[in-house]
Amino acid sequence: MNVETYRTRSIMRALTDRAVTALAILATALVVAPLVAIFIYLVYRGASSLNLAFFTQVPKPVGEPGGGMANAILGSGILLALASSIGVPIGIGGGIYLAEFGRGTKLANAVRFTADVLNGVPSIVMGVAIYALIVNPQKHYSAFSGGVALGIMMIPTVCRTTEEMLLMVPHAVREAALGLGVPNWRSVLSITVKTASPGIITGCMLAFARVAGETAPLIFTALGNQFWSTSLNDPIAALPLQIYVYAISPYDDWHRLAWAGALVLIILIVLAVSLVRFVTSRGVLKGAS
Repeated sequence: MNVETYRTRSIMRALTDRAVTALAILATALVVAPLVAIFIYLVYRGASSLNLAFFTQVPKPVGEPGGGMANAILGSGILLALASSIGVPIGIGGGIYLAEFGRGTKLANAVRFTADVLNGVPSIVMGVAIYALIVNPQKHYSAFSGGVALGIMMIPTVCRTTEEMLLMVPHAVREAALGLGVPNWRSVLSITVKTASPGIITGCMLAFARVAGETAPLIFTALGNQFWSTSLNDPIAALPLQIYVYAISPYDDWHRLAWAGALVLIILIVLAVSLVRFVTSRGVLKGAS
């Protein structure tokens, strides 16, 4: 290879490297741009309606000044806590079974197929199903039915993410533990799951963020409430429901509150996800000793 050919190839490699780097940066910008644009527009439309009353008062009737969405913020917290308590343990348990105990079995294939199908089911169908199974037999709407609907929606995402993260753990780690006489279940819980915990937590965050803004299933289950309510057996307010009701109303004051509610919902989701990522990066949830 002569000098000129070597220089030409070096220049081509450098140009290719820069072009691919530029495409990667462009792709990253295209991913981030919609979120930034939505957030800026929400700040523009909703920030002016944020005040102390918004976070401390319940909705007021049309024409009365003031009012807020304090009950809806509390209701969303209750619904998401209930949904997480249902979806996260079941999803992680299903993922552990698929990756560690049920490889190649018919039951594992059926569970995996079911999770993939549930992941694509529209949220309104989930709401109708929970209405038929829980709300209709009880003859009343409730926070419990809303939490169950959101929890079931979380399960497939958490399950499949957990499975994929566990499969990425090197098999040599399992063999080393078994070679030392550690029981298989103990090896899975103490070593494999611990190693894959950052990815599992990311899957839980994705599932949480997905259901946090769902409205359709809550219309058929939680229904909504204009007053303070913390009972799991009664209808309960939620930010997505309140935003929906205000957005379709003909009143300008309610439209402004809907924009403010959407802004608060986005901020709460970002804060929750950021907090979990911060704790994970500090090693608290990595299993670091």
